[in-house]
Amino acid sequence: MAKIYRIISRLVPSFLSKKLKSFYEYSNIKIEYESFLGFVTVMSILIGVAGGFLLGAYFRQSFWIFFFSLSILTGVSIYLWLTFLVDKKASLIEDALPDALQLMASNLRAGMTPDKALLLSSRPEFGPLKTEIDIVGRKVALGKGIGSSLMEMARRVKSKRLLRAVELINSGLNSGGSLAVLLEATANHLREQFLVDKKIKASITMYSIFIFSASSMIAPILLALSSFLVEILKSTFSSVNIPSNSVSSIPIQAAQITISNEFLMFIILAFLIINCLMASMLLGLIGKGKKRDGVKYFIPMILLALPIFFIVRAVISGVLGGLFTF
Repeated sequence: MAKIYRIISRLVPSFLSKKLKSFYEYSNIKIEYESFLGFVTVMSILIGVAGGFLLGAYFRQSFWIFFFSLSILTGVSIYLWLTFLVDKKASLIEDALPDALQLMASNLRAGMTPDKALLLSSRPEFGPLKTEIDIVGRKVALGKGIGSSLMEMARRVKSKRLLRAVELINSGLNSGGSLAVLLEATANHLREQFLVDKKIKASITMYSIFIFSASSMIAPILLALSSFLVEILKSTFSSVNIPSNSVSSIPIQAAQITISNEFLMFIILAFLIINCLMASMLLGLIGKGKKRDGVKYFIPMILLALPIFFIVRAVISGVLGGLFTF
């Protein structure tokens, strides 16, 4: 099967393959990239075919609409999952980095060599950072330089903070300065950066709450009321019977609303979905500076917005529907 997956991976456009590979190299997935890409392509096609037949038959629409939609959606979902995996790995390493640097500085002050100080700073509580340090240790034990091994570790993690810390360690090794003092200063600087990040997140919490509430709660309520008002207008105009000889004397011409309820519901649901998607991306941009980090809020917002819309609509129709004839 691996050979078949490699052949299928060649069908993927090169620009998509390179984009996905740039994130794949940062992850801890052990499968060969060509096999992984071929497997993702096959799964996207199979899900598109199955969904195209089932949903096309159920909604009585073209097979190709659901085929291409589900295939693209599956590929995008896997891409987002891979980016989240890479960002989570980088976040865990950055959280453990100050403690690892502090421990390495303590080992250097105890008289250890830099390579031994690095290897003994590996702790299970450091998570992915321990795995990376162990890889560096194995390469150093096989005779590779500690500086080049550290740079390879930095290239396997999508983290600018780790890259800067490695560059500082290498500059200290090359210059022969006090590496322990440099590591302690770097660890303290990283901790200060984390504190600043926490203060920024606390200051924008109210903005995030407002955006989340406006998109997932307030907008569905207003749209439910608007849809009910449109039905009232349709009922009112349809019941008005103006004589033909009096139409010319009326300055405002009243015409029957031709928008169907199905079309109106489709527009409202499409607006809610797009609005929640854009709001979730805005939350990610405000919170972490990356739009894709807010996609994780999309599903909770949809699960909250759609039920609120239908519940409020049902309540308004039940309370006020008896006052009007539809």
